[in-house]
Amino acid sequence: MGESVRSWRPDVPGITEVLHARFVEHAYPLHTHDTWTLLLVDSGAVHYDLGRTPHDTGSLVTLLPPHVPHDGRSLTPSGFRKRVLYLDATALPAGVTGRAADAPELPDPRLVTAVRELHGRLLDGRDALDVQSRAAVLLEAVDAHLRRTPPRRVRDVPLARRLRSLLDEHVVEGFPLAAAAAELGASSAHLVRTFTREVGMPPHAYLTARRVDLARRLLLTGVRPAEAAALAGFHDQSHLTRHFRRVLGTTPGRFAGR
Repeated sequence: MGESVRSWRPDVPGITEVLHARFVEHAYPLHTHDTWTLLLVDSGAVHYDLGRTPHDTGSLVTLLPPHVPHDGRSLTPSGFRKRVLYLDATALPAGVTGRAADAPELPDPRLVTAVRELHGRLLDGRDALDVQSRAAVLLEAVDAHLRRTPPRRVRDVPLARRLRSLLDEHVVEGFPLAAAAAELGASSAHLVRTFTREVGMPPHAYLTARRVDLARRLLLTGVRPAEAAALAGFHDQSHLTRHFRRVLGTTPGRFAGR
């Protein structure tokens, strides 16, 4: 496999760019970004200097702060494969830049899982609320690591009920997490954690379940699967089929007797 680069700008608050790349011979010269760089090396290992301090990164998540010069090159002859989230400079507090520069590797293995899962959802790109929720919770976890203060776990049943009402009112078109946070006066991450704790499932899973239920009712009235997918808020029939099979154990066509 040769060298490859894929980059795109997702419609996710706080993330300015996603980069997936594999390099064998390429070495980054000293450069800077005006964004935070959240980096995961999937294979191989990378040596880099950050602010004149040498570092090696392998299987952990690495966070490089804005405006601090750094380079990068492979430590292995076969090169390395990485996935990167470039975060808006305001996505994390400026006051922790020095802490990130001193210790750029984030030792919590749960962050590795969270970053991998978010990249997978970004590649799929069809469940906007899922991506937005995962990004908000990940940013909060990184922020908490830098501040060394774990997120507070506060019970808030009324807030969860208000978010559920919003989702119930917008099952088909959905409701952006940032818009819900603004309307309900809470941070996106707090909304996700509170809803999950009180309702028993994340907001995106709740919305998907409501859409599957709507598609189910439409199919029973004779609506064809492709049309039911569109009417229930899914991107296409394959999107509906994936979730329908996961929830009900069969495809929309078989469920409707077609």
